Amino acid sequence: MEDVIRKAAQDIFSSHYAVALTGAGISTESGISDYRGPSGVWTVNPRAEQEAYRSYDEFLQDPALWWNKAVAAGSSLFGIANFDDVLPNAGHYALAEMESMGILKCTITQNVDSLHEKAGTKNLIEYHGSTSKFRCLDCGLRFGRDVFDIRILHKDGKLPPLCPECGGIIKTDTVFFGEQIPGDVVSRSLEEANKCDLMLICGTSAVVYPFASLPVIARERSNVTVIEVNAEPTPLTLKGVSDYLIRGKTGVVLPLILEQLKFMEEQRQEK
Repeated sequence: MEDVIRKAAQDIFSSHYAVALTGAGISTESGISDYRGPSGVWTVNPRAEQEAYRSYDEFLQDPALWWNKAVAAGSSLFGIANFDDVLPNAGHYALAEMESMGILKCTITQNVDSLHEKAGTKNLIEYHGSTSKFRCLDCGLRFGRDVFDIRILHKDGKLPPLCPECGGIIKTDTVFFGEQIPGDVVSRSLEEANKCDLMLICGTSAVVYPFASLPVIARERSNVTVIEVNAEPTPLTLKGVSDYLIRGKTGVVLPLILEQLKFMEEQRQEK
């Protein structure tokens, strides 16, 4: 593995605009289960996946009922649970440090756990939203959870919460199955995919679209290097979208790449 780690570091160090894409696999080492892995939430409990697919339709049919059920259930199934007590792992911190070194320009994540933000990543696109935020369905504004006391609104019979700016209905910022990705997220992500000359893909099964199309978009340009860090091969590996795969845990591989990047930066400064 040492040779491929060194190669990845050299490719990243030589890039002009590197972008990272991350999925559930980067957060498993923080104790958050992935969805489609061998022990994933939906692998072991297919019913949970079926319920997740129904959630958006139920919300649109009766937002008040959806919110009241969510408060009563207190379940992450409904997207209002949070990961406040979960800490970033070495993989998150490695990407944040690559950004602080000026090497990594942007991180686009499928994850809704806000662990990249906790780790210090600044230029972050949360493609599927975040459990730490709410979003207005009309004007698109996002709010921290502390803006609304959902349990008081539940007690007073005032759910769903309404946007203080436009009066629109508020839902969790997490994107449900069947819900369109917010336009600002789509445009920013496409801009990054078209701008990068290196894409570092970390811990994603690359089967959820449109997120999984971002590496394909980047690959369409011949001068782009696409590197995967995943425990197993993905469709990106098998279809030749990625240039090469580093098999292993992101919490192990990314710090090793970071170590090499620091060494290269020290050498550059000594010249």
